[in-house]
Amino acid sequence: MTSLNSNAYRLSVLAAGVIGFLGAELPAASAQQQQIPQGWFKACTKQEDVDICNVQNIVTAGNGQLVTGISLIELKGKVNRKVFQVTVPTGRLVPPGIGLQIDTGKAQKLDYVICFPDRCVAEVPLTDQLVASFKKGQAITLTSVN
Repeated sequence: MTSLNSNAYRLSVLAAGVIGFLGAELPAASAQQQQIPQGWFKACTKQEDVDICNVQNIVTAGNGQLVTGISLIELKGKVNRKVFQVTVPTGRLVPPGIGLQIDTGKAQKLDYVICFPDRCVAEVPLTDQLVASFKKGQAITLTSVN
């Protein structure tokens, strides 16, 4: 019998912390710095006719390996889109996707949309309802199966 390990990662999500951060500015960083920011941060850029803003929280292990990354992405301009993405290391079972649970609510499945050699990304639309759930909730639990 094969047993499956479930990796669950719990983040405290305070309404003011996540949503309030959408208006914050990211401090200027040197191009030479390769250090991953800790905690929530915001990065914005413009690509042709599209403004892209990404509010992220990246958790890494002591050796720098990705554990979990969370992104709230908004595209404005020629393309308009909002997505909630979760990034995890490779070696996960693809069919179960990533489970997203807010507080003690029912878990929602996030399907993987792409895998790279070092990570896989799952996403769902960042709807007003999902944002309201984040604001109302105290914690989210993200679960991937490896």
